[in-house]
Amino acid sequence: MARKIGFGLIWLGFSFYAFVLAPPDQGNSLELIQQLATMNWEGINPFVIALFNLMGIWPMIYGSVLLADGCEQKISAWPFASLSFAFGAFALLPYLALRQSPQPELAGESSRNLKFWDSRGLGLGLLVGGVVLIAFGLSQGDWANFVQLWQTSRFIHVMSLDFCMLSLVFPAILIADANRRGLSIQSPLFWGAVLVPFLGPLVYLCLRPSLYANALQTTEG
Repeated sequence: MARKIGFGLIWLGFSFYAFVLAPPDQGNSLELIQQLATMNWEGINPFVIALFNLMGIWPMIYGSVLLADGCEQKISAWPFASLSFAFGAFALLPYLALRQSPQPELAGESSRNLKFWDSRGLGLGLLVGGVVLIAFGLSQGDWANFVQLWQTSRFIHVMSLDFCMLSLVFPAILIADANRRGLSIQSPLFWGAVLVPFLGPLVYLCLRPSLYANALQTTEG
């Protein structure tokens, strides 16, 4: 119950800050979002381009962990994971508040969909994409301009905080995933995912034991 209340309060507080206390909207947010989504990037700070695209990787990271919750949950994770492509933590925090305590075993039968989210190939692809975007933003971006935008644009301000929120909340869902895979929470891989923002979870997806291999070992045992 404390976990549910905690996530609920985080969601309410974050929403209140984003819509009440964050810098006011400058009136061009929809146009900027459209430009970013359609890759019409001319004149946009590469920092903003990189951050916007990194926000598209976070839902894939969360999906790779949460979608294994399966049929043990009264509420499915996939609608919230899907909405997080547009709304980030604003969509995921309500699911984390409503989520039942996961079981250590894989819930439900295997499926092609779940095997896709469990695959190391997906993790590797996301890691490569994330590294490329970070390198692009750091090498080409205008930091002073980004700071100014962060202080004056609600969209960029909230998107930046959304990225940080997703980084801070992710460790809370790792223990169940590690238990399902027979991975010790004392392992360097687990703590790397906890302590290293963004890249740590991506490396975790690449190196974590297979969900189905551990399920098979549990059955045979």
